[in-house]
Amino acid sequence: MRNLSVARVRAAWWTLRVCRAANGLTAKGDLAGLTLRQPPELADRERSTVLAILARRQSSCLVRSLVLQAWDAAHGRPRDLIIGVTAPSEEFRAHAWLEGDRVDRSLYSELTRRGPTSATASGHNGGGRRGSGLP
Repeated sequence: MRNLSVARVRAAWWTLRVCRAANGLTAKGDLAGLTLRQPPELADRERSTVLAILARRQSSCLVRSLVLQAWDAAHGRPRDLIIGVTAPSEEFRAHAWLEGDRVDRSLYSELTRRGPTSATASGHNGGGRRGSGLP
């Protein structure tokens, strides 16, 4: 059995909760007002747990980018979320990623860019208490 630490469980629980919140709001098309709950105060090495949960859930590129944007901002790495689309002459596709991710940008035209919200960019807030955004 894998070594389950309290930190890993907290990172996994946070990821599951914010994925559910992001899925609900992105399904409604409500990106403008989207604010995710801050990650709990954990070492940045728990990012691997967040990535594992995102992969296991087969999260969309948009939800994955939103979750990682919140995690990275809380760990001092604020990054813009970018949504791009293919050229009109090609089969339509859209993709979301974070600034600095390895993406073949020649495939997509940038449609919109979303900076980290003030809640995610401000760093940790003591574990994501009520009033810090969505669950």
